[in-house]
Amino acid sequence: MNQYGFIRLSTVSLKTAVANPKTNAAEIVRLLVEVEDSDVVLFPECSITGYTCGDLFANQELLDAAVEATLTVMRATCGRQQLVVVGTPARLGNSLFNTAVVLHDGRVLGIVPKQFIPNYKEYYEGRWFSAATGDEPREIDYATARVPFGIDLLFSCGKVVVGVEICEDLWMPLAPSSFQAVAGANVLLNLSASSEIIGKADYRRDLVVGQSGRCIAAYAYASAGPTESTTDVVFSGHCLVAENGRLLAESARVGASHSLLRESTHHTVDIDVDRLQTERRMVTSFDDCVAQLPRDYRHIVFSLRPSMEGLRRSVSGRPFVPSREDTLHARCGEIFGIQCAALAKRVEQLPGNATLHIGISGGLDSTLALLVATKMSDRLKIARSRIHGLTMPGFGTTDGTRANAIEVMKHLQVTAESVDIRELCLQAFRDLGHRPFGIDCGKMSVAEFQEALHGVPEDQRSDLVFENVQARIRTFLLMNRGFVIGTGDMSEAALGWSTYNGDHMSMYNPNGSIPKTLVRFLVEYAAEHEFEGEARRTLLAIAATTISPELLPPSRHGEIVQSTEQTLGPYELHDFFLFHFVRNGFSREKILFLGQWAEFTKTYEAGLIEKTLDTFCRRFFTYQFKRSCVPDGPKVGTVSLSPRGDWRMPSDADSGIWTDD
Repeated sequence: MNQYGFIRLSTVSLKTAVANPKTNAAEIVRLLVEVEDSDVVLFPECSITGYTCGDLFANQELLDAAVEATLTVMRATCGRQQLVVVGTPARLGNSLFNTAVVLHDGRVLGIVPKQFIPNYKEYYEGRWFSAATGDEPREIDYATARVPFGIDLLFSCGKVVVGVEICEDLWMPLAPSSFQAVAGANVLLNLSASSEIIGKADYRRDLVVGQSGRCIAAYAYASAGPTESTTDVVFSGHCLVAENGRLLAESARVGASHSLLRESTHHTVDIDVDRLQTERRMVTSFDDCVAQLPRDYRHIVFSLRPSMEGLRRSVSGRPFVPSREDTLHARCGEIFGIQCAALAKRVEQLPGNATLHIGISGGLDSTLALLVATKMSDRLKIARSRIHGLTMPGFGTTDGTRANAIEVMKHLQVTAESVDIRELCLQAFRDLGHRPFGIDCGKMSVAEFQEALHGVPEDQRSDLVFENVQARIRTFLLMNRGFVIGTGDMSEAALGWSTYNGDHMSMYNPNGSIPKTLVRFLVEYAAEHEFEGEARRTLLAIAATTISPELLPPSRHGEIVQSTEQTLGPYELHDFFLFHFVRNGFSREKILFLGQWAEFTKTYEAGLIEKTLDTFCRRFFTYQFKRSCVPDGPKVGTVSLSPRGDWRMPSDADSGIWTDD
């Protein structure tokens, strides 16, 4: 376990000698050396004896050997702060139970019996095993010790609470792990011997992932492998680990691998227990289920190592961007579908002849909004000509972005218009008595003023009034035309990177919960999959353009000088911080730790990551007042900053604990 709430968990599919506990124990002990850095190690059902012993389970010799083999494994855990869970039959009076034995530091912490005994089709467990009901003794004699026994056992180490169930238990409508989770367990373990038939692996995977999501927990599943196979069935060695509805690790298995898998295999992954606890606190209805618990649960205390090296899990550097190739097309269609459906509802409330206005800059955000508007109009069977794109070149507009704006409107067949705002801005400067960058523009023409701007050194181009006037005049021209579709994205909202009552405002904003990294991805995806020829080239050119509000003058060569990412830091980092700050509630230190392991699209030095996080924290708090009054817009992903829904934050909150050294 480490200071950021991660524990390391290994699932093992064992090379099994059926009915030979001594050999199996030796293999388990050997494997414990290989996974000695794991906090929790999970072995399959009946891993001590083998699951397919049949009527040999009634043999005293086998049962005695199983106890001795379990003690061998127990002794191997001496001196280790590691939780080891093995499967073995256990005698209790006249009954035999299929159990999980939980071992730690040279002792048996507890024994959990299986509750649901399959006795259908290829399964015949009811011939040998009794089903646990909860009426069993709370302790039993096991070898020479008295140990806790029962279906009410949980194993606790601080914030880590482990629940255990066995194979069929998960497949039932009321799985024991569901009650364990409500009682506090956040790491759920399943020892299994699941036979393999066509299509079963997909259902098994869905069960594990779904149960981890319902229980807001980690769920680890370790299944018997093909060396267990005998007579009529094959066991595939399928091991899975999921966390809160997300599959973290999956092993090879028979049927999905060209290998026969004759040796033991193990897979190790780190579980974020802190994240699970944060999620449970956020989902306030989770604890409402406590009243449904059928029993009280006993907590058996154990300890784990206070630290671990590295991080054994994938950390996406772009958590908002779809990552799985097999679901990519469907995910992008889903995002566009949500945006279009939301915008369509608002448009349906307008008069039938109402026009829809969008400011088109030739940048990413306005391009995505325009794509959404055209898709929406096609689905509502509204003529695209009702969409009016307005490009408004100002003092910072470059020839490239202006050309892209005109081209994208042409390719999408919307009504296009261009208004040069520079004369209006000059007049506003005069009326305000403002001297942009110290330039007296009172009697200058637009051309003279534009030329004078080229003489301003790049390191002195800082003038908020100059920028805000342009942004507000653009909004003024749009709003006076009619219904305005907004273009600003969630990353800009998080950072307050907008002009208040300028590009900050519209009648409806379909991009409001789309972060910048996802905006770029969606534009690129649309270009590659929905367009060809010049249209594709234009969209890809837009995606490759330097992100800029283009409010400050370009260079003499017509190049963009005002780079948003040079000012604020990379949007990829800001979106990473936004996700983990808002969605997961992580501390500054944990976000920096994850940043060390994240799979970004490029390499960032640690100093840049920390500096950018400083900028994020400071601006996120400073500009909450802008987020307190934003247009309606659809929630698309799990993170939204809408003041009416997901994010309700005081505008005057103090950022000190996130920004002070």
